[in-house]
Amino acid sequence: MRRIRPTAAVIGLVAAAGILTIAAPAAAHGFTSVVYADVTAQGGTVVSELKLEYDLLIVSAADAEDDDSLFDDGTYAFEAQDAQLQVQALEDHIDSVAAYVTAGFTAAVGGEVCPARLDDELEMTLAEGVPYVRLTVVSDCAPTNDGHVITSTLFGDDEGYVRDTKAVVTYDLDLQHGSAALDAQHPSFDTEQTGWERFWSFFALGAEHLLTGIDHILFLLALIVGSRRLREIVLAATSFTIAHSVTFILAAVGVVSVPAVVVEPIIALSIAVVAAWYLLRLGRKREHVDDLSRRSGPLGLDRSGWLRLAVVFVFGLVHGLGFAAALGIDQPWSWTLLWSLLVFNLGIEAVQIGIILAVFPLLVLLRRKAPKTGMWVAGIVAAGVTAAGLYWFVERLLGA
Repeated sequence: MRRIRPTAAVIGLVAAAGILTIAAPAAAHGFTSVVYADVTAQGGTVVSELKLEYDLLIVSAADAEDDDSLFDDGTYAFEAQDAQLQVQALEDHIDSVAAYVTAGFTAAVGGEVCPARLDDELEMTLAEGVPYVRLTVVSDCAPTNDGHVITSTLFGDDEGYVRDTKAVVTYDLDLQHGSAALDAQHPSFDTEQTGWERFWSFFALGAEHLLTGIDHILFLLALIVGSRRLREIVLAATSFTIAHSVTFILAAVGVVSVPAVVVEPIIALSIAVVAAWYLLRLGRKREHVDDLSRRSGPLGLDRSGWLRLAVVFVFGLVHGLGFAAALGIDQPWSWTLLWSLLVFNLGIEAVQIGIILAVFPLLVLLRRKAPKTGMWVAGIVAAGVTAAGLYWFVERLLGA
């Protein structure tokens, strides 16, 4: 097989530009958001500690309460990337913030919404590298033996700023403890929810997280185009799955904690490295990329193959930390918690397998029927993914 001609390089640059067009808005916000909530009973009250995305809270509360000065002050603080200014902007307009939050996150007993107020203490934090504000809603509920209904309509589709907002709720209430995932179709849950309801909510949350996580999808595409046989993609996917499952569970239960400012740039770098690996190998070989005659060693992998597998495993450990940050569960270890984590991870794996089954056979067929075209297509995809990974890496470093 001849070396890639200049035409292929030009096409690769076009593909890179196309993927960067997707990457740029995806790296910023504006598509979806996650609300994190930890709900507990304290005496005769229900205490809900919330983590809300700062920029969305500013625009949503300002719009809902017709408070233009909140928008101006909050936007200035957000663009200045100053946590103290951000807290000050919220405190200066606490009535508007409280009205929006207490209306959008409620606890109810017997069909009646409990009167709620906002605690005075506010704190800035990060979730997946995005500024979040931590605040507390205190709901005064009457004693009950029938359980509580928790509802979240924060950052709804009708506001027009984001879509498909999820609320990940952990709770210790009514002698029940566990987790729930809420969305626009299912904005509420009862503390007496069934096991099947909990299973489906976390399975769907895991699946949707991977489907909407363009960075994780591009990493998977880099693995696919860099694999020449089914054995290679199976080993690479298995290595990635084992690695991210380990760190995902350890981070979610609080055993491991790594700041998002470290995790997010490395995730971006992993995309570029794995995709560029294929491009480097492609540039060194003058013969068929699919020629397996030079393979040797256990499982049919040569030294380069095993090195690639080790790199995928290491980066998989980092991706697991990113998955854990997306889930946002922060509660003591329990079997219920482990069950929720495993189901969330199962949703991720289902989508991952689906993407491999959809893309890899097409790539193999193309390589066999038209080897030259197949090489160009794989190279174009790898070039675009590499460019996107490098773009995110620089952006996340500068934003850290």
